[in-house]
Amino acid sequence: MLPLSANLSMLFTERPFLERFGAAAAARFGAVEFQFPYAEAPREVAAALRGAGLKLVLFNLPAGDWAGGDRGIAADPERVDEFRRGLDLARSWADALDCPQLNCLAGRRGDLRTLAENVRVAASTLARDGRRLLVEACNPLDVPGFLLPRADAAAEVLCENAWLQFDVYHEYRISAGETRADHEQRGAGNVVETFRRLAGQVGHVQVADCPGRHQPGTGEVNWPFVLAAVEAAGYRGHVGLEYVPEPDTLSSLAGLEGVGFGL
Repeated sequence: MLPLSANLSMLFTERPFLERFGAAAAARFGAVEFQFPYAEAPREVAAALRGAGLKLVLFNLPAGDWAGGDRGIAADPERVDEFRRGLDLARSWADALDCPQLNCLAGRRGDLRTLAENVRVAASTLARDGRRLLVEACNPLDVPGFLLPRADAAAEVLCENAWLQFDVYHEYRISAGETRADHEQRGAGNVVETFRRLAGQVGHVQVADCPGRHQPGTGEVNWPFVLAAVEAAGYRGHVGLEYVPEPDTLSSLAGLEGVGFGL
């Protein structure tokens, strides 16, 4: 089985952020990821990581005013300077936390030319640090107007040292459309076909079930089929659990083994 990573922005949210590291370790995770650490102090997050004995897999570059509706700024020609400052901030965090990968969100405004140039600059800068840049697609049903609606579009802006963050939830959601049960095989089949085609460009995989974005096993995705295809395609990295737990985190973890996941 592929190793799992707990996304601490969505799991263990019953606890304050710094307490989630210990909770993840107690649940037998060896690795974690999160979306935006910037409200915390790097020293405190580093101490929480060390204290729990966990590996950090990735986190996101600053993505603008999230509460105000931003979902990334990398494509916005009016915010290039802000993007570059955010890159420098994220690099300092990556140094403090020994994080190997940073994820870039394109956003809802801008153009592909600006995005491609920002991706190029970020990827080459991170290469000098010995780190990788990831680029993620977000489905337009959940994130209307997002510039990269699926993995194929994200792959078009990749360059040297830039890799795909392949989120099965987003890819399935757009493949299955209004996600009814009779779409199951079509949606899962499209996800697997896309992953096989892009596998050599994938740097990280994330999962959540669809519809609802809850834990695998609560929706219509055929997880044994998808996971077997991901592994058969040669992916050997972590699989990030980025879902909304139902009814709570520990209860949600209990059913994962039955659909092909294992801690």
